[in-house]
Amino acid sequence: MWQCWKADCSITKMKINHFIILSVVLLAIVSCNKDQPNVKTNTQRKVRYELYTNEDFSDDQHNILFNIFMRNGQKTIFDSPLAAMKIKDIPDSNHRIIIERPVPDNDTSSLIVGFNYQIENVGFSWFLDTFPAADTFKLLRYPFR
Repeated sequence: MWQCWKADCSITKMKINHFIILSVVLLAIVSCNKDQPNVKTNTQRKVRYELYTNEDFSDDQHNILFNIFMRNGQKTIFDSPLAAMKIKDIPDSNHRIIIERPVPDNDTSSLIVGFNYQIENVGFSWFLDTFPAADTFKLLRYPFR
């Protein structure tokens, strides 16, 4: 099959054989699809709560109590009150209250996160948002009005 016209015929055959072997190996490496093992990441899901106001409440002496919370479906997985304050004392956006909270047990479900608040002798209200299951960080900014 091979005909060599030169004295270095065996060297030429070796070069061709090495080229063929190298090509086959490279083709096998490139064409392989290896399944990656299910690697569990240590990424902790977190919610960052930010509370502030852009309004002027300097004359409002009502007491207000805020709670921050996380809900998984109908189950509350985190609920924490903030210190009671006067409405006039809610900070502006340059001095906002910031609380960063990890999701307990790194729950991977979709969550509802938010603020509940009660104004003394006025009533209750809330501010809610969703935290999709695929996300690892949620920023919840609430400009109180």
